[in-house]
Parts: sequence; C-alpha cells; structure tokens
Amino acid sequence: MRDPRMSAISKGLKRRGRLVAEAVRPPRRGLDAVPSPRTPAKAPEEWKYVAPSAPRLVDSPVFVLSSVRSGSTLLRVLLNSHSQIRAPHEMHLRTLHVTMSRDFTAAAMQALELDKVELEHTLWDRLLHLELSRSGKQIIVDKTPPNTLVWPRLHRCWPSARFIVLLRHPAAVISFLTNRRANPDHEAIRREVLHYSEKLEEARQSLDTAHVITYEELTADPERITRGVCDYLGVPWESTMLDYGSRDHGTFRPQLGDWSKTIKSGRVQPARSADPGLELPPRLAELARAWGYPAG
Repeated sequence: MRDPRMSAISKGLKRRGRLVAEAVRPPRRGLDAVPSPRTPAKAPEEWKYVAPSAPRLVDSPVFVLSSVRSGSTLLRVLLNSHSQIRAPHEMHLRTLHVTMSRDFTAAAMQALELDKVELEHTLWDRLLHLELSRSGKQIIVDKTPPNTLVWPRLHRCWPSARFIVLLRHPAAVISFLTNRRANPDHEAIRREVLHYSEKLEEARQSLDTAHVITYEELTADPERITRGVCDYLGVPWESTMLDYGSRDHGTFRPQLGDWSKTIKSGRVQPARSADPGLELPPRLAELARAWGYPAG
C-alpha cells in the first residue's frame, strides 16, 4: 500500500513545478485578453478610392456664407422665428471627422461604395436630418461662418444646397474684431478678414443661384430683406420673424454664435458703420468696392 505521505509530497512537487514553469513562460493572450490600443492606420496607396455620392436625407439644406462678425447670428434668429425654418446655433459640421482605425477598414468601406469623405458627408447629412426632424419644420439653415472656407465641399456634399451670401463692409468687420480682442494683432486680423472675403467673393462669383444680401441692408430694412430671403427659400414671409426676441433660439454663447448684448436685446438694431479713417489693404479695398461699399 502506497504511503499517503509520499503521495502528498509528490503532488506538492508537481504543483510547484507547474507554478515555476508558468512563472518563466512568456505571457499568452487569451480570448478575453484586453487588446492593446491601436493607432489609426494610414490608408495604403491602393485605397485612393473616390466613392459616389450616397442618397441624402436632407436634399436641399441652406447655408449662410459670411465672414465672422458679419451679422449671421441676427439672420439666424430672424429665420429661426419662421414657422417652417429651423436655424440652430452654429453646427461646425466641417470639424466632424471619421477615422478608419484598421488597415482593412478602407477595403470594407469600399465594398459598400463608401470612402472617408463620403462617410463624413453621410454623418453631416444625418445630423441635419436629426435636427430638422426634432424641430418639426421643413427647411434647415446652418450659419456657421467657417463654412465659408469650405463651401465647395458643402456644394459637393449637397449638390442641391442653397446658399445665402451675407456681406458686410470689411472695414466694419476689422473694427469689430479689433475692438473685441485683447491685445489685437492688427496684421493677423486683416489677413483673417481677407481670407474670408476672398472665399465669399469666390462663392458669389461661382454659385449662380446664391442669394446675396448685406448686413447693412438687413439692419436698415429687415422686412424687405427677410421677404427676399423667404422668396428665395420658397416660403411665405411671416411678420413674426421680426419679433425674434419673443422666440426661443437657445443659449447665446461663444463658439455657437454671437453672444453680445445687441443680439440678446431681441430687437434688430442699426449696423455700426465702418470707420471712414480705416485704410484697407489694396485687395480688401477692391473687394469692398465690388460689393458696393465705399473704400479708399
């Protein structure tokens, strides 16, 4: 008969041997192992695929193209006061991106006739549709000023999109930015305004069906200008548009639009005139004159 003590010693030695072996063995990845973080894969050369445009949920959205500090928030709240028009705060669609995090993702998307750009367009379209559906209205307007810098891509995404080009005297925009910023960099401000102005002029010349208005006209005669916008959008004008202060337009705060006391007043107020003593760079002066403003 086997000695029980010897059996226990033998089992102990075997168990110790297994523990020692496991201690020196390289770690194994089990099925439940947590994968290491993956960095986004760079698309290989063979995936320079351009997808066809997918169907849109919102066929003809409206985009306000303007420089910063050109009265786009005022136009937004006037339009948002219409019973058929939804004009939310700045949506910043161009900052929403899609990342393909694995090498094979591009191939999977190509099999679905999609690429990175079209995936982003689909996301943008879905957001507009979601906001429009929540509002119960018929037309959606996005007034994010930096959209001006990417208007060709918006036009590519929505070939039937409608555009409202909102102009303001460049000298007034420069004065506003200079007074609004602490320790303003005057050259940088002029470059910024010129950049927006060049893209506005490009859109004005390229988009044959765009509706062009000025901030000065909007504040001087809001009924006439909003009637023209309503005609462009194919909806009847409503007098309640001019009483925007009686409607809920969300919170006025930075990064979502103008948040000044002027816009919070709930009333259309006269535009501040351009400083006649402000000398514009030659190209800005040229653009101002092309838009019907006195300049130099």
